[in-house]
Amino acid sequence: MSSSNNTELHDLGVAGLAARLQARQVSAVEAARHFVQRARQQQALGAFLALDEDVALAQARAQDEALAAGRAGPLAGVPIAHKDVFVTRDFPSTASSRMLAGYRSPFDATIVANLAAAGCVSLGKLSCDEFAMGGSNENVAVPAVGLSEPQPVRNPWDTARVPGGSSGGSATAVAAGLVPGATASDTGGSIRQPAAFCGTTGIKPTYGRASRYGMIAFASSLDQAGVVARSAEDCALLLSQLCGPDVLRDSTSLDMPPEDFSRQLDGRIEGLRIGVPREFFGEGLQDDVRTAVQAALREYEKLGAKLVDISLPRTDLAVPVYYILSPAEASSNLSRFDGVRYGHRAAQYTDLMDMYKKSRSEAFGEEVKRRIMIGTYVLSEGYYDAYYLQAQRLRRMIADDLQQAFTQCDVIAGPVAPSVAWTIGGKSDPLATYLADIYTLPASLAGLPAMSVPAGFGEGGMPVGLQLIGNHFGEARLLNLAHRLQQATDFHQRRPALA
Repeated sequence: MSSSNNTELHDLGVAGLAARLQARQVSAVEAARHFVQRARQQQALGAFLALDEDVALAQARAQDEALAAGRAGPLAGVPIAHKDVFVTRDFPSTASSRMLAGYRSPFDATIVANLAAAGCVSLGKLSCDEFAMGGSNENVAVPAVGLSEPQPVRNPWDTARVPGGSSGGSATAVAAGLVPGATASDTGGSIRQPAAFCGTTGIKPTYGRASRYGMIAFASSLDQAGVVARSAEDCALLLSQLCGPDVLRDSTSLDMPPEDFSRQLDGRIEGLRIGVPREFFGEGLQDDVRTAVQAALREYEKLGAKLVDISLPRTDLAVPVYYILSPAEASSNLSRFDGVRYGHRAAQYTDLMDMYKKSRSEAFGEEVKRRIMIGTYVLSEGYYDAYYLQAQRLRRMIADDLQQAFTQCDVIAGPVAPSVAWTIGGKSDPLATYLADIYTLPASLAGLPAMSVPAGFGEGGMPVGLQLIGNHFGEARLLNLAHRLQQATDFHQRRPALA
């Protein structure tokens, strides 16, 4: 088996690499070694929190044996890496927090196990904002591989800029060619925004499509696993293996059989109605993003789709609703990290209450503390009705607005974020970061599938993403629409110039 193609492996996506592996043109061991070496060469990006060549090669050898025996899975030997909110037996699971530094899980998250069953080879764990709380991947408390201190993940298109968050490690790893695909999670836009900032393709499925078992929880009614990869085709291949029912272990899992999300990739889109919310193109949207997104929408018109003007009147309420509900759920979920059962415990304390205070104060970062405090406040007596209950009512209204829009269109399209990636440290006010989520939050609050597709470049040559939002269980249609755009453009094929 020749290894002459190794230098080209990182230029292949999931689909291209899987085809070479199935044809025995390259071995799983060769692929694993190549990507581990590449990850080590680009350690300064800070994408990997854990990287283990021995583990990866052991998995790769098993896949080579399966390929030789003719019993390999559809993604046999394809290297991937997992966002560090999914627990794994073979690698530490920290959620980028000191609270869980060095923690080893006795089991794999369901999505990790599902992808392993399909033949994927895990290289390691990818950085994220601490407990997935952030929109820039600057809130990291665990040092990345090869670095002595925690640092923000860097955008490979411009290392002075953020990659987006909280799945910035996943988007950076794919954009830099450190892995062909990666798992990620989306609570309020944490797959779509980093995918847009890094020029990759990312999708979150309908809430409940992917099991949350083994996901370190942030906000349970919003968290959903998904993937980041080079193209819509790559995302479809990964998502088809990742999703599936897990009702015995995850009470939020949908009892729906696995689906081949690639079945409609090449389907025609003539006559498809694409809703364009006027609220997504108002004040606050930067001109460079507007230009790129509108150009992508014109490509769809050339392909025969019809643009329909729609309204999502409560778009501006999505930010306050999300930043009441998600901290409330975080306050509840993170109460388990108390220094007693697991997690960081302070070295010195006088009594149980003092241990709680010191352990949590020492181990949680500023953004996590901020959200716990907000969440505890809105759930407290006297404020629950005024804040939490009212936010739940508005969440239903936002979901109703989207359902009303789907009576006029088949898919909704618009920008992912108001601007391209900003510089590291460029948004010191947390509220400014929160406002960057305004276009991604409605789909998350409604539990709808949504994705980001590369749509061009803006200020400073930075990538711009087009957001596509579908109705419940509309993943295959979104991937079809994204694939057709990628057949007509080459934005997803462009690569950052790495040192």
